[in-house]
Amino acid sequence: MKTRSRILVHLLMLLFITSASLNLSAQKIPFVYGVENTGAKFSNPVLPALEQLPVVEPLTDPFAWSDGKGRSTKFKNWSQRRAEIGAEIQHYEIGQKPDRPDNITASYARDTLKVNVTENGKTLTLTSKITLPEGKGPFPAVIGIGRGSGSLPAEIFTTRGVAQIPFIFTQVMAHNQKRGNEPINKLYPELVSMGAYSAWSWGVSRLIDGLELVQKDLPIDLKHLAITGCSFAGKMALYAGAFDERIALTIAQESGGGGAAAWRVSQSLPVKVETLGATSHVWFQESMFQFADKNVSKLPFDHHELMAMIAPRALLVLGNPDFVWLADESGYVSCRAAHEVWKTFGIGDRFGFSIVAGHGHCQLPKSQYPEVEAYVEKFLLGNNSANTNVTVNPYPLVDYARWFDWWGTEKPVFPNN
Repeated sequence: MKTRSRILVHLLMLLFITSASLNLSAQKIPFVYGVENTGAKFSNPVLPALEQLPVVEPLTDPFAWSDGKGRSTKFKNWSQRRAEIGAEIQHYEIGQKPDRPDNITASYARDTLKVNVTENGKTLTLTSKITLPEGKGPFPAVIGIGRGSGSLPAEIFTTRGVAQIPFIFTQVMAHNQKRGNEPINKLYPELVSMGAYSAWSWGVSRLIDGLELVQKDLPIDLKHLAITGCSFAGKMALYAGAFDERIALTIAQESGGGGAAAWRVSQSLPVKVETLGATSHVWFQESMFQFADKNVSKLPFDHHELMAMIAPRALLVLGNPDFVWLADESGYVSCRAAHEVWKTFGIGDRFGFSIVAGHGHCQLPKSQYPEVEAYVEKFLLGNNSANTNVTVNPYPLVDYARWFDWWGTEKPVFPNN
């Protein structure tokens, strides 16, 4: 009995030490960064043509290097791996997101932020009428696509002293762009093939540049920025959060295909949803559509990796299965796969998803308020007691693990079952 007791004590001590070690590791992982792209120093991976790409029918391994030479689950290597994923997404899907130009000026007066971006002898102007809470600040802030809080209820932010900053995306590119004739094309005429999600992500980053330039006049806490949008704007928020590491919290609401949903999984569903071949051509670069239908398995990434680019920062995905086109079953599988990245780094509570029916499109039901509020509390206000372990879904019978069981085996096949 004494021997058993000693073994039990040793096991408990080991569990305690392991748990303490994981918690210490998680504490060292940043919640946000002070630069747009920590991986800018890394060279692009090899980006093969369609006929040279391998077939990967399950979801691609987010930890595997693009050259096929191994993988790494160490957080110290994540910035480089994340840069590879970003390079692939730009090359095959949305087009190049231009770097920050040297010539940017900004001013803040009469509640309005004005950002002038000059490139190629042309100037693009962003304006944003900002809603500030009472007090001196600095205030955490949410960038809302189209309006200050996006499609989320403004009260979630106003009652918590969070500033609201609308991103007027048409100042960069129209919802249905006319290629070559949009405001951003004057600055970058050589990028005429760019998709809207590249352009809009660039615009959000330039808006954040403006916030940095007017810190003395506009008291925004730049370490606590969020972004949110719904539907096509939910995709926009997701891309913006993925490609700018100064955003601490991304809330992607009902983003559908091209957002949280994985192209591969959507293609496998027996119902008509927003697949890669059925999505809007103007939102993406035209060459992406070579991966439509049977070629989707040759895409060297999928949208669980777009979401994973946000790690180690916070992401909350909201879904609405009443709208079949949104492919929320695909979004659910994709979220489960993406969550593995946060969990691997010991920070699983920084990613959550809530897929709830019974409400209109882009209309947050009362049942989802607590989940959104928890993410705002923890990642904008620093309330670490908020419960952000959110995995609400209506898919208890979906075998999501079969899509990523192969990770780490170098054999991209589904399990035999």
